[in-house]
Amino acid sequence: MNAQTIRKQPRLTLRLTSGGLSFSVVDPTTEEQINYEPYIMKSGISQAANLRAALSTAVLPGDDYQNALVVTDSPVLLVPIDEYNKDEQAELYHHSFPVEAGEIAPVVESSVIPQLNVVALFAINRDVKTVTEDHFRDVRYSHVCLPVWKHLYHRSFTGQRQKLYGYFFDGKVCCFSFNQNRMRFVNTFNVNNASNAAYYILNVWKQLTMDQQRDELHLVGMMPEADQFIEGLKKFLQNVYVINPTAEFNRAPITQVNGIPYDIITMYVKS
Repeated sequence: MNAQTIRKQPRLTLRLTSGGLSFSVVDPTTEEQINYEPYIMKSGISQAANLRAALSTAVLPGDDYQNALVVTDSPVLLVPIDEYNKDEQAELYHHSFPVEAGEIAPVVESSVIPQLNVVALFAINRDVKTVTEDHFRDVRYSHVCLPVWKHLYHRSFTGQRQKLYGYFFDGKVCCFSFNQNRMRFVNTFNVNNASNAAYYILNVWKQLTMDQQRDELHLVGMMPEADQFIEGLKKFLQNVYVINPTAEFNRAPITQVNGIPYDIITMYVKS
């Protein structure tokens, strides 16, 4: 097979974000080499309640998987590895992202990204954590952007020009840029139309003092009003590129799965 080879992934992945819930797991017996099952969440009830219902009614959780990976889109804080102290991670995270009055503080999880010399801190809702750990024997946690950062970090070495990336997911855009083996910039913004998406990206571009004629903007994911958005950016930036997952991963079968997020693709497929 000339397509990229999917990593072995014994865990059932639960992608639980502000935009919805899905389950996925490797299945070499299928053409796509993966089973992907989106779940329609009900409005008016909590994430944890939706998750509890999904675990009892969706197809994939019914296959008796014992190990799970929960992927979230909560705000993420990057800490240099040299400055990371596990005992202080919750205090540091809640200082950066304060808990609103009357709310229960989430559990702070961490993931090391050795390629970038940082530790990513992110939050998991306590009720969600309880539901998953009651259902599965072993649960690990990650953030939707981690596999995207890792993949595009390796991609960033091509060419000599500086690159800014924009990953669109679940009504957000994560803007990030690399400098050698470090994250030069990262921030995530809520976006609901082409105008405010362009506003945030162009402001990041200006903040990083990137060259409008020489440097590059690379976009991927579910962009709002995509054609209008891209054409608008091209009025200001010379080099705007849209990453096509099918071409990016050499027509890997997983890229043909309808509606599958780019972060799930990058998590499963070897670069």
